[in-house]
Formats: sequence, structure tokens, C-alpha cells
Amino acid sequence: MLWGMEKVLICGGAGFIGANLARRLLAEGCAVTVLDDFYTGRRSNLDGLDVEVLDRDVREPIPGAYDWIFSLACPASPPHYQRDPLFTLTTSIDGIRRVLELAERCGARVLHASTSEVYGDPLVHPQPETYWGHVNTLGIRSCYDEGKRAAEVFALERRRARGTDVRLVRIFNTYGPFMDPKDGRVVSNFILQALRGEPITLYGDGGQTRSFQFVDDLVAGFLAYMRADKAALEAFFAPKGYAIPVLNMGNPGEFTVRQLAEEVLRQIPESKSELVLRPLPGDDPKRRKPDVAWAKACLGWEPRIPLRDGLAKTIAYFRTLA
Repeated sequence: MLWGMEKVLICGGAGFIGANLARRLLAEGCAVTVLDDFYTGRRSNLDGLDVEVLDRDVREPIPGAYDWIFSLACPASPPHYQRDPLFTLTTSIDGIRRVLELAERCGARVLHASTSEVYGDPLVHPQPETYWGHVNTLGIRSCYDEGKRAAEVFALERRRARGTDVRLVRIFNTYGPFMDPKDGRVVSNFILQALRGEPITLYGDGGQTRSFQFVDDLVAGFLAYMRADKAALEAFFAPKGYAIPVLNMGNPGEFTVRQLAEEVLRQIPESKSELVLRPLPGDDPKRRKPDVAWAKACLGWEPRIPLRDGLAKTIAYFRTLA
């Protein structure tokens, strides 16, 4: 159990991470409210859940009072965040501002979802929290990358100036049930292409690497992070020169995109799909792998679900949508 009957707000709770988080919190006995404008979140992800739904934009003032707030609201896949770059940028910056205003008003604890994209196309491998990143500020992905970086700064300065209890998590590639079939993420793309017998699209030569984290591992990390005592976190991070707790959460198992496609085809043996190559998109990172030593030392957390097992559960979910 958590601490008791927590009142929890999940901003962006109709997205696939939020939907999985809501289910876990409800199972733990929490009262859950979901705030979402359904720009990318799906109402069907909340079907059958005993949650209050606030259909509103996170950039506007947020009503209510809560014990915990999960700040997840932002388009997170390239097709979605590139559709309206200014919307993406302002959602990151104005969204965290509104979340922290609410937290300061009601004394809530906040977990803000940042991203491994703050590292850009990294020159350091694997990526620790101490790495400053290699980001193109004027590229096609900049609305998301720079919006998330700016949101980290906003959270840092509010915590430093006002003592707001906000924690940052840099999420690496995550997949699992309730993913949007149209979100353009590599795992959902490959599974759907394989189930439909369509060509599986590899960008470049498929040799770029990713580290794929099953969503249940991420949710477990979220809860461990939110349970952690504020003073204990400060004691862990202050000697490192950090005025705000920031942790990577991802699976350090590293796979090429081609290996992912081959594993998907192995688990969907009836598929007639073949691999096809397409040009690599602009600013697409060549390698991505988290260093999760801090999360292990600070929280005792590390991912436990291997790619083959997580893919099996995700494929089973997408079969139900066919």
C-alpha cells in the first residue's frame, strides 16, 4: 500500500503511461483524478476506471486539492509533438507552471515527467543524469526537446525559491498496453505492421539503438520515487551538486531497431511482413541507453521485465484491437 487513501491527480492521465499508472494507483486504494484535454490521450484508455475526469488544458489554472500530482501532460511522440510545435512547447512550459501553482496552493508532492530527449543525440554513452546533452535548438525535434529542458529549469527554480516538493524523472523509451496505435512510436509501429502483414519500416540501416522499458517497470519507479522522503532525497542529491532530485528511468538493455523488428516478427510467426529501409529522420539519436545507477542507489529501483516478455504482453494487447 501507499500511505493511505491518497488523493492523486494525473495530468495527461489518458495517455498510455497515465492509464497504466491510474490502474496501479486505484489498485493501491487511491482516489484518482485524471486531467486531460484528449489532444493525444484516448478516452477509451479510461474505460471501466473509477476516476474523476477533468477535460481541460493543463496550461490553464487547475482546480482542486491533492496529495500527489503526476505531471505527464505533453505530446510525446514525433508525429504528435511536431503536429503543432508551439502547442507542444507551451504545454511543457505553461503546464509545469500550472502544476506547481496547484502544488504550492495545496501542499502536494509532484513528479514531473521529463524525457531522455533532453540528452539529444548524445555524445556520452550510456547517459547519466550528470550529462548536459547534445541538442539541436533549431531542429525538427526542438519544440519537444527544448520544452522539456525548459520545464526542468522551471521546476528547479520553483523548488529552490519556494521549497516546492517536485521530483524529475527522465523517461527513456517506454512501451506497453494502452499505447496509441497511431502514435508513431517504434514498438507500436512494428507490432501493427507485423499484425497487418505490412512492410516493417526501418529508418537508416536499422542500426541505431534504443533501450526499451516496459511500462510496469516505469510505474513501479514512479511510486518508489513518490514514496521517498523529501529530506532523504535532498541528502542523496545535495553532495552531487543538485538542488532538485532528477533520475533516469529506463531499461539499460540496449537493442538495435533491427533487433526489435526481428523479435516482433519472431513473436508474430504468422506475419508475412518484410523489413524495408527508409531515410533517417532529422536529429534522430544514433544511440540511447540510460545509466540507472542513481535510481538503484537512491530508490532500490531497477527494471525487471525483459524485452521479450514485455513485447509478448504488448502484442497481446494490440491483438485485442484488431
